Amino acid sequence: MKSAEPTFDLMLPQRWLGGVIFASPHSGRAYPDWFLAESRLDPQQLRSSEDAFVDRLIAPALDHGAAVLTARVPRCVVDLNRGPEEIDPLVVSGGAPGMMNPRIMAGLGVIPRVVSQGRAIHDRPIPREEADQRIARLWRPYHQALSALIQEAVSRFGGAVLIDMHSMPRDALTHLPRPRPDMVLGDRNGVSAAPRISAGVAEAVAAEGFRLRRNSPFSGAYITQTYGRPRENVHVVQLELDRSLYMDEHRIEPRADFDQFRARFARVIARLARLRPDECDSAFAAE
Repeated sequence: MKSAEPTFDLMLPQRWLGGVIFASPHSGRAYPDWFLAESRLDPQQLRSSEDAFVDRLIAPALDHGAAVLTARVPRCVVDLNRGPEEIDPLVVSGGAPGMMNPRIMAGLGVIPRVVSQGRAIHDRPIPREEADQRIARLWRPYHQALSALIQEAVSRFGGAVLIDMHSMPRDALTHLPRPRPDMVLGDRNGVSAAPRISAGVAEAVAAEGFRLRRNSPFSGAYITQTYGRPRENVHVVQLELDRSLYMDEHRIEPRADFDQFRARFARVIARLARLRPDECDSAFAAE
């Protein structure tokens, strides 16, 4: 594995107003040549695991005084929403099996085995040395930046609110009763964020007429689990968007009305950027 370009983009507003951070760990699309050469899948197939265009959807947060952190490294190369110990023994050889959980068993560990529809990325397991290099060079810098950003928010504002942005395939919702949600809020069933913060997120979504479901089928993974510490005034809420609202999932292209959706969702972003971690009766800052 060769040294890579920076694995993320960190953008700060002209004036950071209140410790709110928007992050997109799965929208990276800078596929390294060495990875494409190793993979059995073509680039279009690999892209099926991206949260494509989510970075574009959260960019307006900068205009509302919030920080924005977006991945460059693709999820199928290394998953930034998994822990470094979430090693799949079926995709990484040369190391003793460690922890196992449903994500790893499904092929979605820190080094993924599959992309959407269970398509295998590699013909054979990769060496443990390569897995360790991916984690050190691609995974760790993102989390160092995210951790530092949260610490800065705590220092400056007394706390932090992280909106961890993701997208979900429409197929992931077909088992749910109608009307199906447009978005799913995940706070690990109230563990990763104070109720007032989660309520503020729900209010921001509902204000634009989007249907919201909580913690099912997605309640949050490594990022919500690791960084969400509401007792320390650090709140993390995962927000999943139905991809079919703004993109052609088969072609991985924006829909013709992408700009209209982006403008509508930007109003949600504006409300979320007003969330405040400091203890008060309302989660929102005053106008």
